[in-house]
Amino acid sequence: MKEDLKNRLTEIQYHVTQEQGTEPPFRNEFDSHFEDGIYVDVVSGEPLFSSQDKYDAGCGWPSFTKPLEKEEVTEHFDTTHGMRRTEVRSKTADSHLGHVFPDGPGEAGTRYCINSAALRFVPLAKFDEEGLGAYKSRFNQN
Repeated sequence: MKEDLKNRLTEIQYHVTQEQGTEPPFRNEFDSHFEDGIYVDVVSGEPLFSSQDKYDAGCGWPSFTKPLEKEEVTEHFDTTHGMRRTEVRSKTADSHLGHVFPDGPGEAGTRYCINSAALRFVPLAKFDEEGLGAYKSRFNQN
């Protein structure tokens, strides 16, 4: 499976999702991306985050107030780099996604700081084609 992933993913996608890496802040695909759609796990394709919950936290990585499907995002205590923080991973593929912090907006006050390299974006117009049609009703379509 690891060899298949090395062939299927880019070097940065593999490093982030399989080796718990981090991409550079402000120089990644989705930091400033705000189109309507869903961000899925680049490895499994499982839905992770909605553009409706995305906001500009100014940290240099895509930030979300909550996961789209809570059960698909798991949390793990992380002490790497001399820090105490909570890592988030995708449940289905066990991909490293990023970290969650208690400094976000909204009622839960969470900021899911996620690596763009762990995500693939599916625009609203392609939901049916990508098997995400059930999520269309969550978006205001005029």
